[in-house]
Amino acid sequence: MAKSIGALLYALAALSVVTPSLAQTASSPVVFDDVRVFDGNKLTAPMNVLVEGNKIARISAEPITTTDAATHIAGAGRTLMPGLIDAHWHTFMARPSMQMASTAPMTLITLMAGAEAQATLLRGFTSVRDLGGPSFGLKMAIDRGVIDGPRIWPSGAMISQSGGHGDFRMLHEVPATPDKLSYPERMGMSAIADSPDEVRKRSREQLLQGASQIKLTVGGGVSSPYGPLDTVQLSVPEIRAAVEAAANWGTYVTVHAYTPEAIRNAIEGGAKVIDHGQLADEATVKLMADKGIWWSLQPFLADEMANAQPDAAGQARAAEVRAGTDNAYRLAREFGVKVAFGTDILFDGALAAQQGAQLQRMTRWYTPAEILKMATADNAALLALSDRRNPYPGKLGVVEVGALADLLLVDGDPTADIGLLSDPAKNLLVIMKDGRIVKNAGMAN
Repeated sequence: MAKSIGALLYALAALSVVTPSLAQTASSPVVFDDVRVFDGNKLTAPMNVLVEGNKIARISAEPITTTDAATHIAGAGRTLMPGLIDAHWHTFMARPSMQMASTAPMTLITLMAGAEAQATLLRGFTSVRDLGGPSFGLKMAIDRGVIDGPRIWPSGAMISQSGGHGDFRMLHEVPATPDKLSYPERMGMSAIADSPDEVRKRSREQLLQGASQIKLTVGGGVSSPYGPLDTVQLSVPEIRAAVEAAANWGTYVTVHAYTPEAIRNAIEGGAKVIDHGQLADEATVKLMADKGIWWSLQPFLADEMANAQPDAAGQARAAEVRAGTDNAYRLAREFGVKVAFGTDILFDGALAAQQGAQLQRMTRWYTPAEILKMATADNAALLALSDRRNPYPGKLGVVEVGALADLLLVDGDPTADIGLLSDPAKNLLVIMKDGRIVKNAGMAN
């Protein structure tokens, strides 16, 4: 009996790291005829692109014929580009309100996350880096073809100190008791840790569930229930404990941080990616550039696409962050920091539907071609930091022979008008993920 139980547990554990597309059947070859290709860097002259299985097999200026019956898509000079990548997404927190996420049954929140995943894919985002939330099961469902959705690089629970940005406990749950976790901890939204040993344990718990990177909150945030924006959270030894645990699994640590002090602590502790950082000063940005740190910035501005804040304190914190956004992008360009594109949309389904429109906001600092490169090839390079924990081995973010076939056919030229991606229902005529067409607006023959 003990052996059979052990075998069952081993099999269940193995399912959590099953290879993608297990349940999906092979499709016939697909040829995109007469398309201009944004290859992740530049726009080409008219080309023809062959997809076989889940990879790009051929790119040619000459017409492509195949021995097998192929689906042909008439591009008519439209743009074929890589699937978009959002480097800061919360699959479970994008659609519900904050109150609903804190109180509703997890079955409801999971179904809402599944619906949002399907919508995310239909907006052209074929990959997301999930930076906090219980997305492991949803990722498995997507990978097995149970529902449609983007590729997910999951962090699992964000790891926070007591009173930190990821501490979502109610006041009546404080002080903590060793035998009782709070609801957000039980659901996998966050994990509270207050020593290097606790951080190491919580990091390993996320890794055993399939985390592709570890997310720490090392400073206050706009939506923090407790920790003010200026607070420095988690000590350098605590950050190092997570970095060590992640490195032992062949991956890295990314951190939520806004202020110079929090960013410098994270870099000293060995983190490879800074998420947010709108309040960074010149010396800290130079340090990021010198150390080769990735900066996952978001276009937080005071406009109709800003995350709403429920109270005056949150609104004041948001105003401070938004005031630093222009300077952050300026410093990133000045010092040549590696910048990733992400949205970090929280608790607002209507705003989540504007995910693609966030790209147009970036024209304040970058050209459309630079933005497309950031949201495809550059973000794919960031995802590759997961190294041995990369859940989708293969090349993404580019259109080249041998790359994974995550592709968008755009009705127009987004290198000239990136606003086309603000209306995916109209302008994304074909969406392909892993070689499978998930949207076809009557283009195939």
